[in-house]
Amino acid sequence: MSISKTDFIRGMQCPKMLWLDAHRPELKVIPEETQKRLDRGNEFGDKAMAMFGPFEEMTAFIPGTKYLDKKKMVQNTRNAMRSGVENICEASFDHDGEFCAVDILHRVEDDVWELYEVKDSPEVRQELIEDAAYQAWVLNRCGIKLDGVFVVYHYDDEDDPFEPVDVTEEAIEFARVVDENIDRLKAVKDSKAEIMQKMGEQCSKPYGCWYCEYCEALARQSSLFD
Repeated sequence: MSISKTDFIRGMQCPKMLWLDAHRPELKVIPEETQKRLDRGNEFGDKAMAMFGPFEEMTAFIPGTKYLDKKKMVQNTRNAMRSGVENICEASFDHDGEFCAVDILHRVEDDVWELYEVKDSPEVRQELIEDAAYQAWVLNRCGIKLDGVFVVYHYDDEDDPFEPVDVTEEAIEFARVVDENIDRLKAVKDSKAEIMQKMGEQCSKPYGCWYCEYCEALARQSSLFD
């Protein structure tokens, strides 16, 4: 089974979360405030697409659905890279089922690029660096030459809110973590049996889990038979 950047990050936080995403997504409950935050993040990301000037966006959907057409997005990206596009948004790559869509891929030379992960955050936190690092790891496996890896956070300036921070060294270091965990998380996602995981700190850090109501119900049910 394939694994995306979101799968990897959520799986590292909690393997049960990853399994539920893959097999029981109808159980998720997204709080209203969380959805608003996600929507604000999408709006900020859309505005950031033009931070280097003209761009082309690679997003594509399977006809008649709201599901991303990842295969087409990867092909669109390859075509844009070959045709000389300087700024490619949602630049998509796949290697052996490991998929990512880069917020901004910025050309610095003919075949050399910079990767930018855009986050509506007032600071660059560790989990944001790991987002960008996973993407860089996938691009490296696809043979893409990267000159730098950056996280763009929401700077407190209405006229210029996009502040890039160079996290290249951290991305190189985190590649070891990806190597050590990618096969394990693929196996979690592919498992037919539900992953068992006790509730704990991982339910809220670094992100609030959308399956807490389900896991709490399981915990109450289990306690009845203890």
